[in-house]
Amino acid sequence: MNRMILGLSLLLSSLSTVYAAPVTLHALFMKQAAYSEANIKDMTKAFEAKNPGVKINLEFVPYEGLHDKIVSSASAGSNGYDVVLFDVIWPTEFAKNGFLTDVTSRIPAADNTRVFSGAWTTVTADGKRYGMPWILDTKYLFYNKDMLKKAGIAAPPKTWEELQKQAAIIKAKKLVEYPIVWSWSQAEALICDYTTLLSAYGGQFYTGGKPAFNTGGGLKALQYMTGSLKSGLSNPNSTEYLEEDVRKVFSDGKAAFALNWTYMYAMANDPKQSKVAGNVGIVPAPGAAGVSQASAMNGSMGLGIPTGSPHKDEAWKFIQYLTSAPAQEQFATLSLPIWKASYSKPAVVKGQADLVKAANTSLNLMFPRPTIAQYPQLSTLLQTSLQRALLGSQTPAQALDSAAKAASRFR
Repeated sequence: MNRMILGLSLLLSSLSTVYAAPVTLHALFMKQAAYSEANIKDMTKAFEAKNPGVKINLEFVPYEGLHDKIVSSASAGSNGYDVVLFDVIWPTEFAKNGFLTDVTSRIPAADNTRVFSGAWTTVTADGKRYGMPWILDTKYLFYNKDMLKKAGIAAPPKTWEELQKQAAIIKAKKLVEYPIVWSWSQAEALICDYTTLLSAYGGQFYTGGKPAFNTGGGLKALQYMTGSLKSGLSNPNSTEYLEEDVRKVFSDGKAAFALNWTYMYAMANDPKQSKVAGNVGIVPAPGAAGVSQASAMNGSMGLGIPTGSPHKDEAWKFIQYLTSAPAQEQFATLSLPIWKASYSKPAVVKGQADLVKAANTSLNLMFPRPTIAQYPQLSTLLQTSLQRALLGSQTPAQALDSAAKAASRFR
């Protein structure tokens, strides 16, 4: 009898040890834009304090390497990641290939209307949700208030045509050599800027299952981009710049206008890293005369659980914490919350009322990039074609016609 009691005690002790064993989650994030590494480390530290049985191993990679890192780790199964940050353009591909866990049943129905609809598209494929939206972002037009004032310009532009006119005035007054700076390197950043302009001019990527970006608003968008370079109003180095280059040029006072993500507002207004702090204006990206009043593209990102993760419950708990309104409102300077109610909270509005005002317009206009499983191939094709036009080796029509012909096989 005593042996039975001893055996039972040892078994219970063993089970207790197993149950209480700490879980270590491996989480993958990107280095640049939106929440900083310091923000994410602080959020994680707070989560671990509330959940002493869960430890988080954070890994940061450049955005340009994020997609391939997720794909390559999928074959690692239970030795891969437990939480990954993914872009709005990848859920269809990841769902098709079984990389991400369907978490539809884990999301409360009440959250459907509390979160911006554009944010939900970030994690949705074929009607199922593969994560929670976390970074709700689009590109805004930043402007140097002091330069506009010296040029006699009373208000920032509301259309892309007005932007060209104001830039011409600023250049003529020799306030800056190249008034506009963009992130037009051969990368996804180029597609984001092109999508913003395409949406302003009423274009579409596909119509009736066939490529349509080589006509109408898609063609006008690229014609605008090439014209801006030829006129000398846009910095020619834009064709080699990513978003961080744009931030640094604008923060050095070497541009009057820049198109960039939310994170630039706080950093360009930080006197420790910006020469134009206090003179940074922000408005929605302009519209096109007679077509639209403003423009925006969906640059949001979500957090998901790879299918191979052996710790899905703990991973979901971590995701729930990071995407919660209190956590997002506490760190709302480099990325704005996904929750509609947060936009009237003092913690979010204080010190960045102009950003929040612009967001209230732009976040309701976010135009999507194509949601197809072959998006990476389409993006690479478009990047190459857009660069050919920007660098002058082809006309906009030639570049887009060629891309459209090749892209027809992707649908």
